[in-house]
Amino acid sequence: MSEADRIRVGDPLPRLAGVTAEPGSLRVSVTWATGARAGRTETVDLAPHLFTYRRFGPLRSDPTLFARARLGEWGASIAWGADDDLEIPASVVEDLAARAMTNAEFSAFLDRHRLTLDAAAAQLGISRRLVAYYAKDRAIPRLVALACAYLDGGGPRQPSAG
Repeated sequence: MSEADRIRVGDPLPRLAGVTAEPGSLRVSVTWATGARAGRTETVDLAPHLFTYRRFGPLRSDPTLFARARLGEWGASIAWGADDDLEIPASVVEDLAARAMTNAEFSAFLDRHRLTLDAAAAQLGISRRLVAYYAKDRAIPRLVALACAYLDGGGPRQPSAG
């Protein structure tokens, strides 16, 4: 093997170009620099990760600390605190973004199940107005996305007549 030979070991790690905390939530708006989502700007709910580990307690309980989200070194993470003592790797953020339901996916769910806004509201236990918002442009809560996944997997059955 010569010095010019390169060995490829998989896809490059994701890197972030920008991050902004959304007020009053545990969501961040991220812009991707590299990786599978490069060039996109999207909102990512960090709550599933933040509630999994005790060390993120300060971020859960202090909105002003969470609001100070910034890029970690080389865009490889989102960091908080003076010495990056609280940090979430970009790969974890990418995984959370991939698991989130988009508005297009929600609309496809409605079409796939032939649900009207009223029928979807009844099945999901939310208001008709929220169904309309989620089909357009509002961020879809994880609980609603999980309910949709449940219904896709054969969710509640209607009682048989007879």
